[in-house]
Amino acid sequence: MNKKNCMVAQSGGPTVAINASLAGVIHGVMVSEIYDTIYGSVNGILGILNDNLLNLNETIRKNTDNLETLKQSPAMYLGSCRFKLPDFMDDDSSYNYIFRQFEKLNIGAFFYIGGNDSMDTVLKLSDYAKRIGSDIRIIGIPKTIDNDLMITDHTPGFGSAAKYVAASLLEIAHDTFIYAVKSVTIVEIMGRDAGWLTAAAALARNEYSNAPHLIYLPETNFDKDKFLNDVRSLLEKQNNIIIAISEGIHDASGSYINAGESQKDSFGHSQLSGAGKALEYLIKDNINVKVRSVEINVLQRCAAHLSSQTDLDEAFAQGETAVTLAKEGITASMVTIQRTSNTPYTVEYGHAEIKNIANEAKRVPREWINEAGNDVLPEMIAYLMPLIQGEPQVTYKNGLPVYMEVSHLSHCR
Repeated sequence: MNKKNCMVAQSGGPTVAINASLAGVIHGVMVSEIYDTIYGSVNGILGILNDNLLNLNETIRKNTDNLETLKQSPAMYLGSCRFKLPDFMDDDSSYNYIFRQFEKLNIGAFFYIGGNDSMDTVLKLSDYAKRIGSDIRIIGIPKTIDNDLMITDHTPGFGSAAKYVAASLLEIAHDTFIYAVKSVTIVEIMGRDAGWLTAAAALARNEYSNAPHLIYLPETNFDKDKFLNDVRSLLEKQNNIIIAISEGIHDASGSYINAGESQKDSFGHSQLSGAGKALEYLIKDNINVKVRSVEINVLQRCAAHLSSQTDLDEAFAQGETAVTLAKEGITASMVTIQRTSNTPYTVEYGHAEIKNIANEAKRVPREWINEAGNDVLPEMIAYLMPLIQGEPQVTYKNGLPVYMEVSHLSHCR
């Protein structure tokens, strides 16, 4: 009997480690020898709907050097999308087409690498597969710098982003401290509903610097008057204040703190921008001090030159685990990672049913945030520290990092 083939896609926001998970899937298939051809769906689920597929046997599987380069490349080799599948009870045309494509290509397993919205796609495809009696194994592989997927201890991509945020805050502190004038620097960090990444700014603190001096997360309500009092109090004691905030901070009514109207994406999520700028204006209007805001933006999710080796290794291992799960007959699930020890740091890989993960968000425990809501506690540092360890050996050419070329993506044509 001929071997089945498999398909893999990436979706949502990019991370430094999502290509490492793709490399793990490819390597897992090579080792298990359970599947013949690996197809890559370009731009997430849209690649299937638009018949835009890559034969990864030809581009990567036959070249182990490409596999290692892929592991250390930022963003998404297969491209991404933010496409929300409709409820198949209302419209099953997309599902019919997707599963006809699976049948035509003799697909035995579909691996979808992504965050919360991608796990919604995994859930819907899994439910439809069950409804029509399909035996295709559908496995979600987690990724998100937001670190907000349920059940799993942490998500690939988060450790590297946390490392970049912490390093950036340390460097901002050095830059700020050179002037003997009163100043406030506000650093806006990604995180709409969960403040994990902003909390990682605390890792920048060391024996000579306590920056960031204030940290505000979406898990607590933001009060402008209390914020101004926090700033005034610190300015009485020191010249320079550095503040880390999540883009999704909000007041007690749930209204986001931002400088303009927010728009919504196809999944109904607010597209936030300007929290840092809003607080910059607030301080300018109320405190006579030099103030600036810095929005790290996409740099925190694409800085592969400062990635965490631990993060890349775990992402790769979760890609391999997905193939093993499919081989064992597991479906409608997501790969999980469970921490078994902090010192020494050890983990185990497993899986959980996708119905318990999709469309939920894991938030920072309130007990890991101080009572005033303007800092994190030692429990958070202990959780974060192992995830940023290790530096990959990046290959350079002409002074710049060498990454996988992505001319096959639609915007490069």
